[in-house]
Formats: sequence, C-alpha cells, structure tokens
Amino acid sequence: MTTLPDSRSGTYILWLSLEVGTALRVGQLGLIAFDPGVYAYVGSAFGPGGVRSRVGRHCKKDKKLRWHIDYLRRICEVSAAWASYERDCQEHHWFNIMKELPGARVPVTGFGCSDCRCLTHLVWFSQRPPLGLFHDRLGCRPGSITEISPICE
Repeated sequence: MTTLPDSRSGTYILWLSLEVGTALRVGQLGLIAFDPGVYAYVGSAFGPGGVRSRVGRHCKKDKKLRWHIDYLRRICEVSAAWASYERDCQEHHWFNIMKELPGARVPVTGFGCSDCRCLTHLVWFSQRPPLGLFHDRLGCRPGSITEISPICE
C-alpha cells in the first residue's frame, strides 16, 4: 500500500537510495558523479496540492525533467519522506541542519537551489540518520515532523 503525505503546504525531505555509483548529466549542472549511499533532498511545496502533490511527482520516474531532483530520481529509489506542515517555509533552515548531521557530505553544489542562495539542497549519507536526531537539532516540538514510508510503489 502506498502512503502519501498530507495535501497541505509544507517542507519535506525526500530520502533516496543509490546502490551503485553512477555519473549522471543533471541539466545545466553537467556531468556529476554520484556515490552509492543515501541522499536527502530538501524541498518545499507551497503550491496547489501541497506536499502530497510534490512528493507524488517525485515518486514518478517517467516524467518531464524539470528540476534537478528529476534527473537524480531516474537512478535512485525513494525510500521515505519527512514532512512538516508549518506555515513558513523551512527548506533553507532544514538544509543547514541536515548538512551538519554526523556523516553528512555535500555531494554537489547548486543542486536544487537555483531559486535561492543556498549551497545546495542535496546531502549525502552512507546511511539515513534517525528522524529523532534531526528533530532534536531543529529544536522543534515532538511530532512536528512526520515520517512517511513506504512512499512510492
């Protein structure tokens, strides 16, 4: 059974797994070598359909390549998503916390952030960090971030 996030607006982290390292051309970023591991893509969805619509689009592999994540999605599997339905966009703050977690590495600059001044919106890990650790680092109230899994089928 597929579980989808709420249709409200919010901020999310899409968790992607890559089994084998692969070089991939990503739009105007060019050819990028992606190491095997777990990737966290931090995004926000404040348009029609909210987080459900955006994450649902990310689940599809066969689609028009519009965003950097669309390219990466062609070679990665989505394992889960974390979502918050706060009224304010937390995308940039979440990325700044995520990149400081133990084992985090910025794999490529400019990914997913062509509309802001962030270094990137993609973080690599050898394995996914626990939601509780991220939650603690954010300093948010318990339960304010929901884990959605399984997410794509």
